[in-house]
Amino acid sequence: MNITKENIDALNSIVKIDITAEDYQNKVEKELNDYRKKANIPGFRKGHVPMSLVKKQYGKSIMIDEVNKLLQEALNNFLIEEKLDVLGNPLPKAKENFSWDTDTFTFEFELGLAPEFDVNLKPKKAITAYKIIADDKMIDEQIVNIREQYGKLITQEAIVENSNITGSFVNEEKEINKKSTFKLEKVKGKPNHKKFIGKKVGDTIELKSKNLFTDDHMLMNILGISHDDAHDFNEILKFTIEEITETELAEVNKELFDKIFGIDLIKDETEFRARLKEDAEKQFASQADQQLLNAVTESLIENTKFDLPAEFLQKWLAVSGDKPMTPDQAIEEYNRSEKGLRYQLIEGKISKDHDIKVSYDDLKTFSKGFIKTQMAQYGNSNPEEKELEEIANRVLSNEEEAKRLSDQLMNEKLLTFFKENIKLKTKEVTYEGFIKEVYK
Repeated sequence: MNITKENIDALNSIVKIDITAEDYQNKVEKELNDYRKKANIPGFRKGHVPMSLVKKQYGKSIMIDEVNKLLQEALNNFLIEEKLDVLGNPLPKAKENFSWDTDTFTFEFELGLAPEFDVNLKPKKAITAYKIIADDKMIDEQIVNIREQYGKLITQEAIVENSNITGSFVNEEKEINKKSTFKLEKVKGKPNHKKFIGKKVGDTIELKSKNLFTDDHMLMNILGISHDDAHDFNEILKFTIEEITETELAEVNKELFDKIFGIDLIKDETEFRARLKEDAEKQFASQADQQLLNAVTESLIENTKFDLPAEFLQKWLAVSGDKPMTPDQAIEEYNRSEKGLRYQLIEGKISKDHDIKVSYDDLKTFSKGFIKTQMAQYGNSNPEEKELEEIANRVLSNEEEAKRLSDQLMNEKLLTFFKENIKLKTKEVTYEGFIKEVYK
């Protein structure tokens, strides 16, 4: 067997593999002997079929199988030995007048090679790292929501502006009959409000579904319809009132603090507000981190220039999926995935150059922390190490779950690296300001 590589350019190569009868003949003979022992052919005892007949019936197919096995093994070993960083998979190159009716064969494979490049970690324009602050306005709103959540429901005789309303929405044509509860303040527009004010239990109101609530998505939950249907839904609804209540807000006192955070952990309203602020900003931090990772990704792609073997990758995409693609479809798919491929290569380069990796021990420790957080949400804040170990082993035995956690941990390691090495500028904003700036 002889293997050679011809470089077309820096990103494309052809690997040529010559195979002779000496390379595969012994394996073919062995397979034929095994077939002879097992073959059931009418007129012959098992194991006594003439070899000439076995060769006639099975020789060519066995030879083709063995050559293909040898070919795949040789190609894989060559790529490893030559340390070739290929993109996609090698593509067999069609050869005119190829025939299996011979003893020697020549195969050619196209390779798309990963480019060599350096990563620019110091772009001219600094990347914004947001620090999201929970301001007094947000804390005030959160306290109102908490007081309402822990408040008491008091029955009302008639609907007023602060009422909670429970009743059934009906539209027979669309087969809607859904009992729901909502606040009158969520109903949109004065004309709609007037239809509710003063109504009592048992009264029926006719309503137009279009623009009925301040948030169009509420219609989805209120009527039990799909997201798409909710946007296009424009029907007359009959709403029959079944219950009217108002919420008496809970007092901001030690009883409320103990219910939310545990006995004697919060002493007064100052500590209460501080704890709410701390918890909110912890949640915001993960959102800010994700935004930073996205921004760094975009910056790295924009500022790290290299070419790709685009034509090869388009040909590979055309044949690599479950369904073959046309050339035009493959080009479209390449254009959609090019950015992601570029970042994969950049991330791989950074990880290799700076020894950023996820070991199994790292992954197990990370998994235990993740499991411990989940268990705390269900009241078990101090699980035993043995229990954590058993659950972590079970979780990591699931290949998909292990991959998901590994990717998550790798993102955390990369984020830490970026915070220490990328040119950043920190900007403090409220959550509302963050949403406006980032999502516009």
